[in-house]
Amino acid sequence: MDPLENNTEVTEFILVGLTNEPNLQILLFIIFFLIYTVTLVGNLGMIELILLDSRLHTPMYFFLSNLSLVDIGYSSAVTPKVMAQFLTGDKSISYNACATQFFFFVAFITVENFLLAVMAYDRHAAVCKPLHYTTTMTTGVCVCLVLCSYLGGFLNASIHTGNIFSLSFCRSNVVDHFFCDAPPLLTLSCSDKSIIEMVIFFVVGFNILFSVLVILISYLLVFLTILGMRSSEGRQKAFSTCASHFIAVSMLYGTTVFMYLQPSSSHSMATDKMASVFYTMIIPMLNPLIYSLRNKEVKSAFVRLWKKQRFL
Repeated sequence: MDPLENNTEVTEFILVGLTNEPNLQILLFIIFFLIYTVTLVGNLGMIELILLDSRLHTPMYFFLSNLSLVDIGYSSAVTPKVMAQFLTGDKSISYNACATQFFFFVAFITVENFLLAVMAYDRHAAVCKPLHYTTTMTTGVCVCLVLCSYLGGFLNASIHTGNIFSLSFCRSNVVDHFFCDAPPLLTLSCSDKSIIEMVIFFVVGFNILFSVLVILISYLLVFLTILGMRSSEGRQKAFSTCASHFIAVSMLYGTTVFMYLQPSSSHSMATDKMASVFYTMIIPMLNPLIYSLRNKEVKSAFVRLWKKQRFL
């Protein structure tokens, strides 16, 4: 598309998408439809299982149910629009819809960032101070930690959405991505965006650094406690619980650091798109599988629920 005049107000964006190959559109629609279906079924199933089984009414699973809710949130902010593009071929998105998509995606993925830190702190309290666990992780404390995670996520999204969509988009309205994300939107602006890029770098950096520090300190103390355990069964159980969380943390932070903590001049959009597919669609699908397949309590709860439904 021809560059827009400086005095032209952008009312919609054109999302380039993943590919322009017409032969791949239906195939990609089917693939992403299956991914999104598994994401919804897996995360909703996890939430329902935790709600229905009283043995899972513990802080750990309260946080896990919120993690599943957040996975549904940021996957739903992106994936349905991508599937519609493949099916209809319409790659346009209105200015307001773009801002809304960006806001909810940033909000939910930031909440996930904080929830992973909260879950690490919960494991620290459970393993390092088991006798004080029930008095440390009370219902009020758990609710407060989750509410603070949501508050931090939506406040973060408000800052970034306000900053980016206050810019003037006068170069083009073609977004070289499959959804409205910060790096491709910033490249379209003719405004001075150096301050906004600095704000993004420091705010995202602070959010990640804060959460990573909480996670690293929590698990360092957990591992020191585990190494001091005399029971090999206790060590194995503790390591098994931590392993699932480490996998989820590594997947999210690896792609987030790769995407956002580098200058815009270093971005390769083709590579960024592949990384974005991973953290917007694949991670929300894998999280319930990671936490369920490696967790005996979840598998036992599923078996109990299945037997109960079978004999109704």
